[in-house]
Amino acid sequence: MHGIPETAPLAEMFRVLGDTTRLRILLACAESHGEVAVGDIAKSLNLSQSLVSHHLRLLRAARLAHGERRGRNVYYSLADAHVRRMIADMRAHAREPQVSRARIRRAS
Repeated sequence: MHGIPETAPLAEMFRVLGDTTRLRILLACAESHGEVAVGDIAKSLNLSQSLVSHHLRLLRAARLAHGERRGRNVYYSLADAHVRRMIADMRAHAREPQVSRARIRRAS
C-alpha cells in the first residue's frame, strides 16, 4: 500500500461519503440526472438549506459534486461521469443479496 499515491485522496473521499446526510445529498443529485438547486435538495430531503449547503461545500472539496451559481441560486450535480458510475455501482452492490462468509471462503 505504501507506493500507491491515490491512497490519501481515496480515504478522504470515502470519509466524506461515510456521512449519511452527504450520501443522501449525492443520491439526490444522481437522481436529478442533471443539476438541482440547493433549495430543492433541502426540500426533498427535509433538511435546512444551510445544512445542505454546508455538506455540499465538503462534497465539492472532495471533488464529488460540482456547483454553478446562476443569479441567486446555486445548482449542483455530480462532479463527473466517474462519480456517477461509482454511485450507480455502489447502489447496485448494496441491492445485491448478501453472500454468507462460508460461501465466500469456499469460492476462494
